[in-house]
Amino acid sequence: MSHRPGRLSEALKKEISDLLLHDIKDPRLGFVTITTVEVSPDLRLARVYASVLGDSEQQKATAEILNKVTGYIRSEIGKRIRLKYTPEIVFKLDNSIERGTRIIRLMEEVNSGGEASQ
Repeated sequence: MSHRPGRLSEALKKEISDLLLHDIKDPRLGFVTITTVEVSPDLRLARVYASVLGDSEQQKATAEILNKVTGYIRSEIGKRIRLKYTPEIVFKLDNSIERGTRIIRLMEEVNSGGEASQ
């Protein structure tokens, strides 16, 4: 089994994060964190999972911006990482952090409710 998809996913995560932080200057772009990058075994497709801090409107606006700048990001990746083929990049919103925060809040409510009744 090859370690190359794993190494490439980490390199893509680093470079895409850097591009979003320093090169994409759209003021509508919210606070974005690249949580995971999954690369297909043939290295032709990269699914980039991004977590966006904010309400659903901010998440929707950020998703639209990410989809618009995909071509630019792909071309920059081609310049920064030496590959035979630059992978196709697909952005997906990652709501796992939001779900985790909600679960923790619900657990705290249950625990505080149980202590109050004793």
